[in-house]
Amino acid sequence: MTASDSAELFPEDLVFEHEAVAATGVPGPVIRQWARRGKIRRFTGRPGEYSGHGHECKTMYALPEVRERAESYRPMPQRAPRVA
Repeated sequence: MTASDSAELFPEDLVFEHEAVAATGVPGPVIRQWARRGKIRRFTGRPGEYSGHGHECKTMYALPEVRERAESYRPMPQRAPRVA
């Protein structure tokens, strides 16, 4: 197995999306896409605690898993808009 086994995760390893973005530089939508595709795991947030950005989103991610995926992340350049 990988270094991100649930037995090796500590409570301080679980972070909200904006904290994972700040720690890795990977955009939030990419982190959510990885979770949807099963490449990283999502966890229910701590009871009574909100993400801190005015949202009630309590989804948390394991920072070691996000960091592991972020090592191979390369941002895709956006296409230039066409001139009509």
